[in-house]
Amino acid sequence: MSNNEPSPSLYAAREPVFPRRVSGPFRNLKWYLMAFTLGIYYLTPWIRWDRGPGFPDQAVLLDLAGRRFYFFWIEIWPHEFYFVAGLLIMAGLGLFLFTSALGRVWCGYACPQTVWTDLFILVERWIEGDRNARLRLHHQKKMDFRKFRLRMTKWIIWLLIGLATGGAWVFYFADAPTLLHDLVTLNAHPAAYITMALLTATTFFFGGIAREQICIYACPWPRIQAAMMDEDTLVVGYREWRGEPRGKLRKDQESAEQGDCIDCMACVNVCPVGIDIRDGQQLECITCALCIDACDDIMTKIGKPRGLIDYMALSDEANERQGKPPKNIWKHILRPRTIMYTSLWSLVGIGLVFALFIRPVIDMTVAPIRNPTFVILSDGAVRNTYDVRLRNKTGEDRPFRLSVSGDPDLRIQLEGSIYDWITVPANSLQLQRVYVVSPANSKPSMSGLTKFRFWVSDMSNGDRAYRDSSFIGKGK
Repeated sequence: MSNNEPSPSLYAAREPVFPRRVSGPFRNLKWYLMAFTLGIYYLTPWIRWDRGPGFPDQAVLLDLAGRRFYFFWIEIWPHEFYFVAGLLIMAGLGLFLFTSALGRVWCGYACPQTVWTDLFILVERWIEGDRNARLRLHHQKKMDFRKFRLRMTKWIIWLLIGLATGGAWVFYFADAPTLLHDLVTLNAHPAAYITMALLTATTFFFGGIAREQICIYACPWPRIQAAMMDEDTLVVGYREWRGEPRGKLRKDQESAEQGDCIDCMACVNVCPVGIDIRDGQQLECITCALCIDACDDIMTKIGKPRGLIDYMALSDEANERQGKPPKNIWKHILRPRTIMYTSLWSLVGIGLVFALFIRPVIDMTVAPIRNPTFVILSDGAVRNTYDVRLRNKTGEDRPFRLSVSGDPDLRIQLEGSIYDWITVPANSLQLQRVYVVSPANSKPSMSGLTKFRFWVSDMSNGDRAYRDSSFIGKGK
């Protein structure tokens, strides 16, 4: 190579993917799921739920100021974050389960990147036309008025979708109607505008510009999924033993020697990530099954059996090559790995539901103060000190009475009060220092440690809660 010649580039520039429109059961399923998931995302903040006076009436609300999460009739406080952790564990196990059974089916049907990319491609197809028209427009080097008009129309609609996406997100953190009014009148907090701007930009870029590049390069799941799959996992594949050798459709005797694949490229032209499924399993494949719809349509038109491209398992290949039928689909789905994931997922779900229903009505924590361990009063009585935290989860101030049981000699005193009850403000946590005193003439225990129980009762409705603790020392 001459020194004047430039060195060859090892990087191939990205060739944009313009998938062709296709119809069929899998494409229809994607439409339904796209409408369902987008409907949930955009409409949920506007659902109202009456919780009574003093509480927000938004069904789903992450109230950062009040440090609570509302989900219809469920209210999660910060100290109950284990519910969120449990839901995340369930989401992870669910992803493992679906991947083990059906490959990257989550990526192909319900992943936000896939859903918004489908929406952006739908807008692009509506404005610029189907695949061939979009390809011609892309390769047109001259920016004439028509190309400028189509591109600007598409980009404006994409920006509006991104703006709606960012707006819907911030509505989950504040009352949606109030925040919408503040946004329109420019009275909202700057954080709301910054969040909307960032989400608008990322939605526009991820769904309209990057598209399949996010799935191929940015998402880590394609590189992890192999550990979740085995030879019984149902994935989209090409029956090359039936399709090869491929060739153009012919009606002479030589056509009997070729496979069913007529090399029409329909499966490639509809693929949203631009791969050829006939090359085998690839990291880029998101298991959307649009190639199945496209191939089945062609097979029907040329009078060949459907299923040249289909959901299949590697373990069935040997039987199918010999002309034997594959296993029943449920034998692939119900196997030890998927049963284990389902069992774990169910156990976590049952545990969360159980924990939700046994949550105490009154939250109470007791922390002994052991510096000093105890104090001997002037009359010979022994006093221990405790910090008691009471949480009032209701929307009104409530009086709570404190008492102890387990040893008749022990009596209770509240710091700063002559009574044995305190009023805890609505929706708040209050710290109360409590003294437990053992009289001077009380009988000492052998170990010097006396177990007892703290009780708290709601004086307005009689609800009670308790915490066990210990008393050190006895009166002399």
